[in-house]
Amino acid sequence: MSDLLKGSALLKRGGLLLPALLLCALPFYLDAFWLRIGLFSMAAAIGAVGLGLLSGTAGQLSLGHAFFLAVGAYGYVWLAGEPGPGLPPAVAAVLAVLLAGAAGGLFSPVAGRVKGIYLGVATLALVFLGHHVLLTADSVTGGFNGRSVPPLEIGGFTFAETDPELTVMGVPFGAEERLWYLGLVLFALTWFTARGLLRGRPGRALVALRDSETAASVMGVHVARYRSAAFVVSSMYAGLAGVLLALSFRRVVPDYFSLLLSVDYLAMIVIGGLGSVAGATAGAVFVTALPLLMTRYADQLPLVATPGSGDGSIGPTEASRYLYGAAIVVILLYAPDGLHGLARRTRARLRRKPPVTGLPDAGPTPRLSATTANAARTKEHTP
Repeated sequence: MSDLLKGSALLKRGGLLLPALLLCALPFYLDAFWLRIGLFSMAAAIGAVGLGLLSGTAGQLSLGHAFFLAVGAYGYVWLAGEPGPGLPPAVAAVLAVLLAGAAGGLFSPVAGRVKGIYLGVATLALVFLGHHVLLTADSVTGGFNGRSVPPLEIGGFTFAETDPELTVMGVPFGAEERLWYLGLVLFALTWFTARGLLRGRPGRALVALRDSETAASVMGVHVARYRSAAFVVSSMYAGLAGVLLALSFRRVVPDYFSLLLSVDYLAMIVIGGLGSVAGATAGAVFVTALPLLMTRYADQLPLVATPGSGDGSIGPTEASRYLYGAAIVVILLYAPDGLHGLARRTRARLRRKPPVTGLPDAGPTPRLSATTANAARTKEHTP
């Protein structure tokens, strides 16, 4: 039995190690476009995992996720840049995540007492309020034109283009290659902390709270406290995603952090599967990569116009929204638990043993007569 447990543990570690090695090797073979897609997908996955904890696990609808991404992105830019305190970029990144958590904490009393569509409407106000502040607070945000993002520097290593150029094994490492490994570290941190929360006592309490508030209260779950905590944790994940997005874009503008971004994140967790870290990741990759791929290959796709053509056809961004809108409808109809649930059921079907075939037919089973059966059931007593 112990050998079987050791073997399953080794298989599980191998199943994680092989994808990790593959992801680490990709910057040596992919060009900047594909690395940029990966960076945006990793940032989106971090934010989607946070929203999945709030909406999928705790059952709290939020339409204000874009606001907390903006707090993380602009918080880092202001804390590390000029005008601003000019803090070391690594310190500014940590403080930006904490600032997003503090913003979630200020709103947590509302999140602890309001649920469902009412919380969704309340968080919707955060998006419009945040967008107005980003446009009017020119000294901090740069207004409509936004601000350039200071490069991150840790221990003298800069995650940006440098002179002289860094070369690793004959491959030039620019900003995308360097940020790729930073994104992998941040995503791995998000993955393991979120899975730890879901598998621990907080995750079980949030699931109980989502299923039945009354039953959770009877079991000793403090409803308002756990709802508020879930909102704060989700805000911090969004702040971390905002920091990585800012570093990847290298410039932040207010129009990016609009209501459409919040809707995109809701689409990510619905398509991927509510309450699942792997599902949120899959949904984030799908929703993030689809418009970028359609933009690049728009001239090869039917019914899709190239960007800037102005001929009245559907652009790649609009076409991608139509596609993942249709994907949401299909998911809700045929796979309510999302891509993660679909993959889990597929694995379960593949693991089932097929029926045994090829054995010789023994013919019909002989039936005993009543006399023979009674004789077979009679037990002779020992004299």
